[in-house]
Amino acid sequence: MSPLSLDLLRTFLAVYRTGSITAAAQTLGLSQPAVTAQVKTLEATLDRPLFDRLARGVAPTPAADELARRVAPGLDALDEVVAAELPSGEAVHLGGPAEFLSEVVMPMLAPLVRDGLRLRVTLGLSDDLLAGLAAGRLDLVLSTIRPRLRGVQADPVYDEEFLLVAAPGVGPEPQPLVAYAEDLPIVRRYWRSVFGRRPSMAAQVVMPDLRGVLSAVRAGMGVSVLPAYLCRRDLAAGTLVTLAEPEEPPINTGYLAVRSGARTRPAVARVRDHLVRELRAVQSF
Repeated sequence: MSPLSLDLLRTFLAVYRTGSITAAAQTLGLSQPAVTAQVKTLEATLDRPLFDRLARGVAPTPAADELARRVAPGLDALDEVVAAELPSGEAVHLGGPAEFLSEVVMPMLAPLVRDGLRLRVTLGLSDDLLAGLAAGRLDLVLSTIRPRLRGVQADPVYDEEFLLVAAPGVGPEPQPLVAYAEDLPIVRRYWRSVFGRRPSMAAQVVMPDLRGVLSAVRAGMGVSVLPAYLCRRDLAAGTLVTLAEPEEPPINTGYLAVRSGARTRPAVARVRDHLVRELRAVQSF
C-alpha cells in the first residue's frame, strides 16, 4: 500500500471541490495527467473509487464525500496556520472581473490597504476564479455567476445594470457593433430582454476588456451594451448617450464567494465584511 501523503489529499480535495480534473490541475499548477495519476494512487491506497468519470468533469462517490468531510477541515486549518506563520504576514487573495475590480472594488478597499492590509488580486473569468477559490489559491472571489462548489459560501452583494450606448449621433442599427466576445453574450442578453429578439448584426470590433469596448464606443466605432458603472462619467459628460430607456433594464447579480476555511481568518473576514457592507450600500452599479 502506498503512503497516504498530504499532496494526495490536497489534490483529491481540489478535484472534489472543483468537480473537474482539468480545473484542479489549473488551480494546483500541475499537469492534468499528474492530477489523474495522484487521484488513481489515492484510490488504490484506499482501495475504493472516489470519483465517477463523466462526459464533463467528475462526480464524487459516497466514499469521496466521507473523505472530504474528514480531511477538508484539517487541510484548511493547516493552510491557515501556514499563511499566518509566513514572515511577511498574511495577504488576502481576491479574484474578480478586471473591470469591476478596477473601477469599483479597489477604491472601496483603499482604507483597508492604508490600514495595513496586504492584498493580492487575480483577474479573470468567474469559472476560472471559482475553481481557484475552491482549490485554495484564492480567498475571496467576486463572481457574476452563482457559485455551486463544495466548500464555497457565496452571498449576493450587488446588481450590474446594462445600458445600450453610443457616441452622440450614432443610432442602434445598422451601426457597427463593438462587443466583448464573438458570440455577443452581453449584447444577446440585452437584445432578448429589451427587444424580445436576437441581435441581427455581427460584431465589427471584438475586444475582451469592457474598458476597451467603452473606449471604442466613445471614439465612435459603433454601439455596444456596457455595465452602467463604466458609463456614468461619460454619460454625465455627454461623450456617450443611451439608445434605449427600458422600464426594467437588464441586470446581472454579483456574488462574493469565500472558502469555508478561509472565512475564519481575521484578514479575510475583515475584507469580506467590508465589501459586503460597501457593495450592498450602493447595491446597483
